[in-house]
Amino acid sequence: MSAPAREQITGLVLAGGRGSRMGGVAKGLQVLHGRPLLAHVLERLQPQVGPLLINANQELERHAQFGWPVIADNNDDYLGPLAGILAGLRACESDWLLCVPCDSPRLPRDLAARLARACTEAQADLAYAVCEGQAQPVFCLLRPHLADSAAQFLAEGGRKLERWQQMQAHCALHFDQPGDAAAFINLNSLSELHGLNPESPENPNHG
Repeated sequence: MSAPAREQITGLVLAGGRGSRMGGVAKGLQVLHGRPLLAHVLERLQPQVGPLLINANQELERHAQFGWPVIADNNDDYLGPLAGILAGLRACESDWLLCVPCDSPRLPRDLAARLARACTEAQADLAYAVCEGQAQPVFCLLRPHLADSAAQFLAEGGRKLERWQQMQAHCALHFDQPGDAAAFINLNSLSELHGLNPESPENPNHG
């Protein structure tokens, strides 16, 4: 079995959180180096996938200005990233869905390729990243047929994304190449956002 091609993968940017640590603002719309944070993430993700989706639960019209379909969670309770992933799985029309958060502007440029290869080699329905011993479950590639399982998990009160992932036919891929740690940086507060220095072009994953 060969790894899925780019056209077989839909990209999903998860921007549906409350943004509590940023003062309740839409995190992806905050400005980093003169552009919205979401623009940086889309720039990294778009070359790796075919169609794109944005999961957002506030300021939907502003998110739609990026030119891609915007999908909201199926409820108003902010149930966490799995609720956004479920919305993406329901909307996905390709063989795979690649999920990334909106607050990681330096995500690996080969994220899709590496996760797709891992899924193929492990014959798994889902793969997520691990970097420096820390699971990065929001960076994941998964099959749309997992939507029913995700919906049931949420309906039963489950919230922890990694726990649900480990209930599936999954694999965890360790990202330990030079530059990977910097690629998985996430910006949780406005001070982190404003303090992030411009990128160095030294490594192709985050240059």
